[in-house]
Amino acid sequence: MASSATHIAVSAGLDEKKKAEVKRIHHIPRPESLEAQRQWQLEQMAGAFRMFAKFGYADGASGHISLRDPVQPDTFWINPYGVHFGLLKVSDMVHVDDKGERIGGADLGVNKAGFIIHSSIHAARPDINAACHLHSPYGRAWSTFGRPIDMLNQDSCMFYDDLSVYASFGGVVFAPEEGRKIADALGPRKKNVILQNHGLLTCGETVAEAAAFFVGLERACQTQLLIESVIAPGTVGAVTGLTKTFVSDEEAKYTKAGTGTPEVVHAV
Repeated sequence: MASSATHIAVSAGLDEKKKAEVKRIHHIPRPESLEAQRQWQLEQMAGAFRMFAKFGYADGASGHISLRDPVQPDTFWINPYGVHFGLLKVSDMVHVDDKGERIGGADLGVNKAGFIIHSSIHAARPDINAACHLHSPYGRAWSTFGRPIDMLNQDSCMFYDDLSVYASFGGVVFAPEEGRKIADALGPRKKNVILQNHGLLTCGETVAEAAAFFVGLERACQTQLLIESVIAPGTVGAVTGLTKTFVSDEEAKYTKAGTGTPEVVHAV
């Protein structure tokens, strides 16, 4: 009886913990002036590109990060076309207006498709300050299916109710309407989208948040592909009866609140 009572008490404690709001221990240390915020974010942008290069996400001239300018919010910064991610510095970033005309930064050209995608997102979502789109290997592979990821583990849960799918592919994005369709796929509040037959796009209030979401989503796609390959018909896993176990909506929502907020994602 004592053992049973102890089990009930522990279970009740866990239930109360789940009901409680996640205690916030992280914060985003923003500089005070808008000019300092611009420099702070551009430094994050250069650092993110170096990180992406190390992870093997550089693929020719494909891929871009954009940053809404804190001083002139209707403009943004983007990486120049044709410069390897591993070489990019703050001084290489290009400042463009809403028409794609250079207004500052490096005197270098930008990727037209990148401008169309990012300008559409920044115009549609004032809450988004940064966006990352790269042709990473596992995200590109999983995008072929036009499906979101499943809630399979704690790390997948950072995308619970925060991931869309753009179930179309119109070729290289040279038409403004294609950029608007991608922005529409994100909707009014989600920050991450799988672009079918294309790859991943992640967003955030800061470059650090958008970049961390990208790495997390790329790894979640890798995990999904590994699991699907194990249980595919004819594999050992399928023969032995292995099946996917999903995280419940309640648990996924709770985990998202502790792992997928702007403050937590920025910190990682």
